Amino acid sequence: MKNTCIFIFLIFFFVLKLFGQETLPFVENYSKQDYAGDNQVWSLTQGNDSAMYFANNSFLLRFDGVKWEKYTLPNKSIIRSVFSYGSKIYSGSYNEFGYWERIEGKMIYTSLSDQKNFFENNSKSEEIWKIFEVNSKIYFQSFNELFIYDNKTIIKKDFPSQISYCFIVDNFVYAATVRKGIYKFENDSFVKINAYSLIDNNIIYGIEKYKNQYYFFTQKNGVFVEKEGSVLSAWNHSINEKLKSQIIISATIFENKMLIGTAFNGLYVIDLKSNAYYNVNRSNALRNNSVLSVFVDKEKNIWLGLDNGISYLLQNSPYQVFLDNTGQLGTVYSIAKYNNGYLLATNHGVFKAIDNQLELLPNSQGQVWNITKTQHQYVIGHNEGTFTYSDTNGYKKVNELVGGWEMVKDNYSNAYIQSNYIGLYKFYNTDFTSSRKLNEKMKPVKDFIQLTPSVFLFTDGYRGLYKLKLNEKDDSFEKITNLTQQNSISNDYSVKLFKYKGTALFYIDDNWYFLDTVNDKLLLHKAFNDNFKDIQEIIPIDDSSFMVNKEGILYIINQFEDTFVWMPIPSEYYKGRLINNETKIFNIDEKYLLNMDDGFLQIDSLKYNFKNQRIKIEAYTSQNKLIYENESIAFKEQLLLYVISEYFGSKKATLFYSIDDEKVNDIGNGILEFKNLSSGHHIIKVFTIDQGSYKEVALFNFSVLNPWYFSIWMKLCYLFLVGLVFFLYYKWNKIKYTQKIRLKEEELRHKNEIDRLEIEAENKLKLQEYEKHMLENQVQSKANELAGKSLSIVKQAELIESIQKILDSETSSASLRSKISKAIKINTINKNEWKSFEDNLLKSNEDFVKKISHQYHNLTSKDIKLCIYLKMNLSSKEIAPLMNIGYRGVELHRYRLRKKMALDSSVNLNLFMNNIL
Repeated sequence: MKNTCIFIFLIFFFVLKLFGQETLPFVENYSKQDYAGDNQVWSLTQGNDSAMYFANNSFLLRFDGVKWEKYTLPNKSIIRSVFSYGSKIYSGSYNEFGYWERIEGKMIYTSLSDQKNFFENNSKSEEIWKIFEVNSKIYFQSFNELFIYDNKTIIKKDFPSQISYCFIVDNFVYAATVRKGIYKFENDSFVKINAYSLIDNNIIYGIEKYKNQYYFFTQKNGVFVEKEGSVLSAWNHSINEKLKSQIIISATIFENKMLIGTAFNGLYVIDLKSNAYYNVNRSNALRNNSVLSVFVDKEKNIWLGLDNGISYLLQNSPYQVFLDNTGQLGTVYSIAKYNNGYLLATNHGVFKAIDNQLELLPNSQGQVWNITKTQHQYVIGHNEGTFTYSDTNGYKKVNELVGGWEMVKDNYSNAYIQSNYIGLYKFYNTDFTSSRKLNEKMKPVKDFIQLTPSVFLFTDGYRGLYKLKLNEKDDSFEKITNLTQQNSISNDYSVKLFKYKGTALFYIDDNWYFLDTVNDKLLLHKAFNDNFKDIQEIIPIDDSSFMVNKEGILYIINQFEDTFVWMPIPSEYYKGRLINNETKIFNIDEKYLLNMDDGFLQIDSLKYNFKNQRIKIEAYTSQNKLIYENESIAFKEQLLLYVISEYFGSKKATLFYSIDDEKVNDIGNGILEFKNLSSGHHIIKVFTIDQGSYKEVALFNFSVLNPWYFSIWMKLCYLFLVGLVFFLYYKWNKIKYTQKIRLKEEELRHKNEIDRLEIEAENKLKLQEYEKHMLENQVQSKANELAGKSLSIVKQAELIESIQKILDSETSSASLRSKISKAIKINTINKNEWKSFEDNLLKSNEDFVKKISHQYHNLTSKDIKLCIYLKMNLSSKEIAPLMNIGYRGVELHRYRLRKKMALDSSVNLNLFMNNIL
């Protein structure tokens, strides 16, 4: 039983002592889904334009750090090799070699082998596996032949035997044959080097020189070294034995770094000064363990062509990641410096991280929130209480205060203050065995800020911002004020607080506040509300810097005068590993460590210092047409701008842009897409950060044409149409005006005609009325005359008839006289008949009587009768019997009538009477 317990303990101890991941360079992996190509990458190079070029089976790939481009050879053959020299990218493939040039934003291929028909009727079916340059000549190498191009002519050389590859050392070409030794190319011929007979039966994948030593990389027998002038021997390094089983398939030496690509275990990077090395493989970083090609770019970062994809190792990045891929470490909540490594507080316990190894402190399992280093020990806030750890005393529990979230030194004494699950506590002794509770209730306190020796601000794990007031003499409790409640802030969940440049700031319900400590008023902070709204998390760093998490991207914030500078941390370092609302920054040995799931991110500097680099802007339409500076694009044409730096890695500046001098924005992945741009001239400016202000580093001018309906020809058409419309309108108006004039003239003519006809009709009517009146007068006159005549004729007839009868009957004269006298008397008009005659006469001239009576009021009836007789144009003699007066009497009466009517003697009375109206 005892042996069983010991065995179980040993197993447990072995499990707890884990081999963790060392802090490796960050690795960016690109799959065939990223570049839309094939799996294998046989060769790679960097052009003068800083872009990377890859031989990817049937494709030539180009990557400028922002966008991938893919090209194929005219004959669609597999591309095995690429090499950059000058402005050209040379490539080799099956029975073909030539070069590519970038013209108008695209790679254009020119064949060199077709011109000479080198491979015509060639039964060897050669493939160009390597291209290199010596003395300004380009060498194209297959397994059997070498083609030398001097920019004018091409010379073909046959190898003495089938080779693996050629290598250049000290400007000489070495040909490594397949198991038949190494040859040196001198004086246009190959000479075998017998000194290397030790490796004659090996396949060589690399020959490199470092500090007067020659390194030979064999496929299955590791690395051999020859010191200058000495015998070739196996490399004396601990890794050499391991390499024999890994199969070397690519190798190079750059500065003091040896890079060895293997078929089974990825890449080994060996420091030739210290002999230290690390291995990057599929288990920790790479997509694939078979490294077909290795290349070091001008930033001294490493590119790997894999059997399945591409990997990029950032050797000189200010960011490094420490990860435990075993899952034993868990989520890291706190980090403290420990000897040459770190102590890590995780949800699985407390771990030592020293010399690339992880070791769990015995009995520390469980949720650990905080590690604070004091003078001689570490204080650990654990889910089960507060513990201390030191090399001398080990790991032990010192009190029952559970869930210690934070432990800080009192700003005004040698005491320490801890926030935990049950409140805020103060420790006066350095053994942390006794403490004093500061807040009154058993309430969790998570974050706090000390304003004065006796005033604290704190939040609990859920909601509210509180102010705690202590007695200044003995730290006893006096008062707690709920500041959010007192300031009528209803939504006070998840309050964030931190101290910046001596001012306590609070993020409550998407607003930033600071405290008026005199009146306990929370006041809006203008600068922070203008710059840091809608953030997910704020992470204090020091008094002059802090970090924010906005939409999953971390930004380091530095302030220069009144300007806040946002420096984004590339998300690939921490994506999917951040701990929401528990992210912290730990300043250890001038490095900044950010806790994450399964590890931490190390940041070497918080300052932004990326300057003096070429920034290129390439613009394309949606049809992939290159747009040059000051060129125009069609209206509503989509424009893609690729903002390309000459660097890929840590030297690459974080860039910003503005369009038409509007708001400055982060460029992000370097691709800007513009849609629905307004017509006219546009300016896109690209900035980097220099001493806290934006520095313009690139500019792109372009114009958007007017829509087709606003083009110059359409404008001319519009002008023509408008002119035509105005002309037609003018003609129409003129016609209408003419018609109107004619109509008015016609109307006037008709009106005049109507007026004329009306006047004529009126005149005719008046004439007719006048004639009628005259006829009526004449008729009346004639009627009167006829009446008088008729009366006279009747009487005369009767008188004649009576006299005739008397004459016929009487014979005696006396009787005759008597009877005639009697007859005359009988036929004389009697008074009644005369009266009737006068009445009829007056009645027939009634209007005339009224008018003359109205005009002359002093006329008598006898005067009126005389007027009627005068109107009837009767003479005085004719009037005398009618008035039963004599002629002289009529004349006298006429004279009197003139007097009454005040008429001159020259006036004709008959005519005057007829003219009375």
